[in-house]
Amino acid sequence: MKTKQDTLYVGSLAKGLRLLRAFDEAHSDLSLNELAQRTGLDKSGTQRLANTLHIEGMLDKDPVTRRFRPSHAWLDMAYAYYWSDPLIGQAMPKLISLSQDLAETVNLAEISGDHIIYVSRLPCKRTYFAATIIGRRLPALSTSAGRAILATFPDDERRSAVAEWPITPFTPNTTLDRAQIAESIEQAAGEGFAISTGQMILNEIGVASPIIGHDGRALAAVQCSVSAHTWSRERIIAEILPKLQDTANAISPSFRASGMASRP
Repeated sequence: MKTKQDTLYVGSLAKGLRLLRAFDEAHSDLSLNELAQRTGLDKSGTQRLANTLHIEGMLDKDPVTRRFRPSHAWLDMAYAYYWSDPLIGQAMPKLISLSQDLAETVNLAEISGDHIIYVSRLPCKRTYFAATIIGRRLPALSTSAGRAILATFPDDERRSAVAEWPITPFTPNTTLDRAQIAESIEQAAGEGFAISTGQMILNEIGVASPIIGHDGRALAAVQCSVSAHTWSRERIIAEILPKLQDTANAISPSFRASGMASRP
């Protein structure tokens, strides 16, 4: 990440971006005071930045409550991202076919720093709303997709990630013991896939297969979420995993050719 010591760093722009990042699923609309509190900026500066972003169309402002929220411009940016990411377009036909075949939730996840981010989500009938929205970021260490991706990294990078990357307890079953997480990633490295249970949602099982790049490491994974009430680990391995791996392997050649595997 660039810092203020970088001569090309624009501090005012960075503050504006910090303000935009204040919005998330738990803070969908914010007052000036709340924006100032969440960003650590003074109220005067927050007011100028929020007003500028409102005039530029990046924020909507309620004329009565004067609270701010993201505008449709954010969707324009997401649209532009989709066209800029070659993996999504190449993977989508295969993901749709897999989703129809399994009749279960299928996701395409990419590594994003120490998190994974869902860039494509194909829900099933039982999927709840939050699990259908693209762009959700989750700690990589706590997800099957993150562990499957990390399992393809060199040993020293895996150890560093397990020691330093964040862990957030989403459920009573979320694994917080880093030694157990390291063991599960090593198991994924040996088996070529990762399975997690109850990490994000109770009674949900996630299984993921990495999409391998030209250098042997993955920056993305195909992931499937199923209910623990109807699926066992053994049944997942027998019925879902082969199709999941076939899909990930079919995407991998395009992934390598696109050059995305070299992206930071």
